[in-house]
Amino acid sequence: VVLVVAADDGLMPQTIEAINHTKAAGVPMIVAINKIDKYEANAQRVRERLLSEEVVVEEMGGDVQDVEVSALQKTGLDTLIEKIQLQAELLELRANPDRAAEATVIEAKLDKGRGPVATVLVNRGTLKVGDIFVIGAESGKVRALIDDKGRQVKEAGPAMPVEVLGMTGVPSAGDPLQVVESEARAREVAEYRQGVLTQKRTTTAPASLESMFSALKANAAIEYPLVVKADTQGTVEAIVASINKISTDLIKARVLHAGVGGITESDVTLAGASGAPIIGFNVRANSKA
Repeated sequence: VVLVVAADDGLMPQTIEAINHTKAAGVPMIVAINKIDKYEANAQRVRERLLSEEVVVEEMGGDVQDVEVSALQKTGLDTLIEKIQLQAELLELRANPDRAAEATVIEAKLDKGRGPVATVLVNRGTLKVGDIFVIGAESGKVRALIDDKGRQVKEAGPAMPVEVLGMTGVPSAGDPLQVVESEARAREVAEYRQGVLTQKRTTTAPASLESMFSALKANAAIEYPLVVKADTQGTVEAIVASINKISTDLIKARVLHAGVGGITESDVTLAGASGAPIIGFNVRANSKA
């Protein structure tokens, strides 16, 4: 994960949220300190502020890589790419381009002129124009591929981001794209996934404290994750402190993320990925959540 922090602003609430997501996923992090060309930029202040979130960069004696960059002046970008490549080598990240493509949706939208459009990142294989695919609960045939510079390309290999045109509907961010052998197979898989999603929406009950404790008893879990949202920072701190106090030798509550404001789609995504209930105090979930 490349964490971009503005050198003149420091850590914002969404930056802290991104740090919590990264920690929950258990993946390495590279900190890119941006806007270093501005007069009021202070990279050292950012490094010191990161310490409060338990992110210790190499200059401060830690193991998290950091690099000072300027997107406007294009300085430090080569160093950032080198650090990403070094991290990829250490993790032994490899992909086979000579196979059916698999990709992940980064974002998707309904374009007035082009229809459903999904920006995907190819994980393995090579995605080509004409390929038949399943993407989440939708299916389609690649009508066009557009790269990050707006040019049409005939194929996209591993680690290449492209816009894909030709699907039946708009997928969700994070949905997998998989190339299949026929349109019939694509429709079959898409219809099955759509049925599963419909069933989940109609049968899944919201998480409760009773179900939380029954799950703890059944799984004999030592650590239980939680997401906390409240109306004020003081309330958040009080709730988190209380949760930490009730932890015992047998059960330990771990707060993945705590923040002020309504429950957002991002909170639900984090909670869903970790199997954590969301505790909200004097706040409501927004429409997307």
